[in-house]
Amino acid sequence: MYLKKIEGPRSVTLPDGTKMTRGDLPPAGTRRWVASRKAAVVKAVAAGLISKAEAIEDYELSEEEFDAWQLAVCRHGVNGLRATALQKYRQP
Repeated sequence: MYLKKIEGPRSVTLPDGTKMTRGDLPPAGTRRWVASRKAAVVKAVAAGLISKAEAIEDYELSEEEFDAWQLAVCRHGVNGLRATALQKYRQP
């Protein structure tokens, strides 16, 4: 089996004890973002699986968009990332 050379770890252990690998991340260039995919990217950056710069580049995000995802997860958990709950979780 051939493993592609990458920078950084191939897997990390999350605070809840589960393991996360690069295979658990959404494919690069993802266009349709659901809360679970956003949460996976935020968790991967927080755990050190990928860097913030790598996430922004691979998923074609703006820095402000990624920072908003991180803030929503910190304040409200995964539910804060749902598009249908914007008015409930965001301040005017």
